[in-house]
Amino acid sequence: MTPSKKSLENIYGSDGLAAAEKRFENISSLFTKAFGSDKMEFFTAPGRTEVIGNHTDHNGGKVIAGSITLDTIGAAYPNGTDEINILSEGFDEVVKFNISDVESVPKCQGSLSLVAGMVSAIKKFGHKVGGFNLYTSTTVIASAGVSSSAAFEMLVCSVINYFFNDNKLSIVDYAKIGQSAENVFWCKASGLMDQMACAAGGAIKLDFADSFNNGTVKYEKIDLDFKKYGYDIVIVNTGKGHADLSAEYSSVPGEMREVAKELGVKNLCESSVEKLLEKTPDLIGKVNNDRALLRAFHFFNETNRVEQMADAIAKDDGEKILKLVDASGRSSFELLQNCYVNAHPEEQKISLCLALTTQFINKIGKGVCRVHGGGFAGVIMAIIPSEHVNEYISYMEGFVGKKNAYLMNIRKVGAAHIEK
Repeated sequence: MTPSKKSLENIYGSDGLAAAEKRFENISSLFTKAFGSDKMEFFTAPGRTEVIGNHTDHNGGKVIAGSITLDTIGAAYPNGTDEINILSEGFDEVVKFNISDVESVPKCQGSLSLVAGMVSAIKKFGHKVGGFNLYTSTTVIASAGVSSSAAFEMLVCSVINYFFNDNKLSIVDYAKIGQSAENVFWCKASGLMDQMACAAGGAIKLDFADSFNNGTVKYEKIDLDFKKYGYDIVIVNTGKGHADLSAEYSSVPGEMREVAKELGVKNLCESSVEKLLEKTPDLIGKVNNDRALLRAFHFFNETNRVEQMADAIAKDDGEKILKLVDASGRSSFELLQNCYVNAHPEEQKISLCLALTTQFINKIGKGVCRVHGGGFAGVIMAIIPSEHVNEYISYMEGFVGKKNAYLMNIRKVGAAHIEK
């Protein structure tokens, strides 16, 4: 038995129904073969895209992000024991441990550590968990800035919520569980944005100003759909950079907080662009470098752009939406400066792909592009008129290689159990 056509069409649309049915037939077969049972329930969790709000969350800023049409799916069922067993199509790693021994599971060792961290967090936060078998399959591209790990986390949360918690966990609960798992067991610094965007479904506006005080994130769903305006999203994997980017990523919140300290606060969300302008003459030469000031201006302007974007979406102003995405991308390039590593100016794959995409956009007369996610290396986002998408993908694959340009859009359903 697989999910109903109505349920699948609600998630994947009529155009994606046939492919979705085939995927769930396959996952059903894999589950039965692996665990010797035809009793199962089905789940889905999408990847995510960040539309606007680049590198503002860690200083209490605002972001608009959305679930995407690439997702991780699973077939699962309780096994009546305290053992968790997870297999994933295309991956050799087996996640297998006893819930009672979760604190002894090794840390920083891939999916095993990640799931153990989630179980540890679920118990710590007062939720219930029992043993289950799960088989997963994914179309969310790894290392492409669309949060394949968060999609997997939110899928596991959906399974545990459905079977053991009567669907009482909120998407904020999901996000905190994923964040704790990444921070404590997976040895990775993580906020809440990726998990929130994967879990919620559709597009959401996130406000991180309270996240440093009480750990909560304000969010509201907004109705953003680029297809409505005749556009599609394409994520282009520009090629992996050779540099270790840890220092580059850390420098962004670090420099912003350095400016915040000079403004008399801990995080920039507690101050204003007017205060920054007033203090800039004194800060020139006082903060570590001019780039810190540029990044602070990016923070304030970008956070303001999020509100402008939310207003444009409410007014159904497609032209303004695209202009704001373009302005956000330019700010990331010019002020935030996360399109290449200063120490390695010879390697600028993101800058190059933005230039190539701009040439294409100039030729057809419509569209925008920007760095996507953390930056410095990795991926860009292009929002291209639907009638030119296949042409654009073919064009970019000529530079970055086959299967390195991915068509996607924002989907309405987040992490969820799927009715049969």
